Amino acid sequence: MAEAGEKNVRRAGEGRREDPALGQSSPRTERAAAELAADLPVAPALEARDLTLSWDGAHVVVADVDVTVAPGEVCCLVGRSGCGKTTILHALAGLTTPMAGRVLLHGEDVTGRPGRVSYMLQKDLLLPSRRIIDNVCLPLVLAGMKKADARAKAEPFFERFGLAGCERKWPSELSGGMRQRAAFLRTYLMGADVTLLDEPFSALDALTRTDVRRWFVDVAAELGLSALVITHDVDEAVSMASRIYVLAGAPAAGEPSHVVGIVTVDRVTSESFELTDEYLAAKREVMALLG
Repeated sequence: MAEAGEKNVRRAGEGRREDPALGQSSPRTERAAAELAADLPVAPALEARDLTLSWDGAHVVVADVDVTVAPGEVCCLVGRSGCGKTTILHALAGLTTPMAGRVLLHGEDVTGRPGRVSYMLQKDLLLPSRRIIDNVCLPLVLAGMKKADARAKAEPFFERFGLAGCERKWPSELSGGMRQRAAFLRTYLMGADVTLLDEPFSALDALTRTDVRRWFVDVAAELGLSALVITHDVDEAVSMASRIYVLAGAPAAGEPSHVVGIVTVDRVTSESFELTDEYLAAKREVMALLG
């Protein structure tokens, strides 16, 4: 098992693995599938090249970070608290401009340009004064769609997102797991095929968290979404991702964070994947890189 685990890890800078397009739910993912079928190079859904970031414009907190998410792939960025994970996510979302480096979306330079990807925060941020249907429709309404049309567009997704019958409920009437599903549906309706998630399940209890992240992986695969999830939970990363970027460093102590390794998870079809040798091997490699 140790040898299998060693095969899973690639040190930062060793070169990227080619990944197939897994979904075809949008023109971009359809284009990626066509390129793959024609044996053409498939552009990553999301790519960060040599990102160098600062909190104050003077002191470097994240240095030379490379991250690649293939079309239809779920990746995780793992690191200890305070190592700059959310700072990286802000740069990928275009909310901040890096000191150096670029962000590419399907090969297009979108550095410092917000609104090109979907972004789901740690808290569900559902408005208590609005019913669930109106909470999930909010991005559509803010974009100028009429309320009735937004509801009509959102309603067909409620069953697939495990929310059938919840359309007219208030947020206070939903469990934590169902609130997160509603938040993810709202994120999905933003229309982007690349989603960034900032520790989206950390507020849930352990059993609910396990169920929701399994559900998320299934839905992302079905919809052809590309996703980057940041977390400090190693088990969460291994259970969700096909690739895990391990971040190390201590920016508060003057040591910029950087990617120290990339762990590829050899996923197997099993209802108890968390008990398999493949799972345990990947977890051991991530823990070793975290130190």
